Amino acid sequence: MKDETKLVTAGRDPEGNFGVVNAPVYHASTILFPSLDALQKTMAARVAGERVVSYGRKGTPTTWSLEDAITALEGGHRCQVFPSGLAACANAMLAYVKTGDHLLMTDSVYGPSRAFCDNVLSRFGVEVTYYDPLIGAGIADLIQPNTTVLYVEAPGSQTFEMQDIPTLSEVAHRKGLVVMMDNTWASPLFCKPFDLGVDVSIQAGTKYVVGHSDVMIGTVTTTKECWPALEAGAAAFGQTAGPDDVYLAQRGIRTLSVRLKQHMENGIAVAEWLKGRPEVHSVLHPALPDHPGYDIWKRDFHGASGLFSFRLNAVSQDAIAAFIDHLELFGMGYSWGGYESLVILADPTSSRTATTWDNTNPLLRLHIGLEAVEDLISDLGAGFDRLNTAK
Repeated sequence: MKDETKLVTAGRDPEGNFGVVNAPVYHASTILFPSLDALQKTMAARVAGERVVSYGRKGTPTTWSLEDAITALEGGHRCQVFPSGLAACANAMLAYVKTGDHLLMTDSVYGPSRAFCDNVLSRFGVEVTYYDPLIGAGIADLIQPNTTVLYVEAPGSQTFEMQDIPTLSEVAHRKGLVVMMDNTWASPLFCKPFDLGVDVSIQAGTKYVVGHSDVMIGTVTTTKECWPALEAGAAAFGQTAGPDDVYLAQRGIRTLSVRLKQHMENGIAVAEWLKGRPEVHSVLHPALPDHPGYDIWKRDFHGASGLFSFRLNAVSQDAIAAFIDHLELFGMGYSWGGYESLVILADPTSSRTATTWDNTNPLLRLHIGLEAVEDLISDLGAGFDRLNTAK
């Protein structure tokens, strides 16, 4: 079955819901049982690993609808929903480390995940080593006897390095490591982490799954072997997501295919236009043939999203402000993945330890939304006019 069909059909059960197309919203905490026997049988089934309605935090048909749709698209064994993307990242790491363990983390990781490593894992006695995202097979030199997890993210946050995930996974598995990947940029529509050797796939569903900039949610999907640890960890930390947010996420995922394809088309068009601007030093978009990671992207990914960065030629802060402040179609704000276009000024300099970043050429990150490309280009063109006047 093609992904486009899975997105429409997976996780739906009209026959079990009076013909209702979408899974209803179940607001639930307490679940009532008609008899002691029924309660005991339900609890026994839950302990045995069956999916039963027993308590709101343990899941309802609303939750399972989204989890089943994500699982079908990912190609994994099971999925757990979390209340945010960061919660998904944090709980994925916590599920596979303990005091005294060592975790390998890509140096271009999403900033809050890095903060979690530095401020939380370190307090619990988990050592973290950041590595060059382009290290490839050289990761073997960083694996220690107590290393348990290799964390990858492609492309890299803000700077869009492409990692050779099959090679990294192969080396890590030789040493018995769990390989986890933040797959938010491409979503499972355009990247299949399990086909690349990954054991745990993480998404900030806040972005493209939801698609409308109004819900916080995260998902973690695993192989069969890795599922028990994630499930137990999520239960121990009381992780769950509100039913209304879950419902909006399952509504959003039904249109992921058409939205993401348009984000890709619009993003590449704007990126190619930026390459021709004299104010632009370089464009960091993995789907452009001159990107250093293009061959890896073409080999391992099925498409691109609307998120990329570009670097300006050296210019004053006032000129950058003149460019950004009066853009009409690009909002200035964090997160991304919604239907609207966004811009932020980024500086990865202080958040790199295994690599260095020269910020001589200012870095702007764009999320290209679903507006007409001609209008977006016109808006950016006017911004460059302001930038040139303010130099």
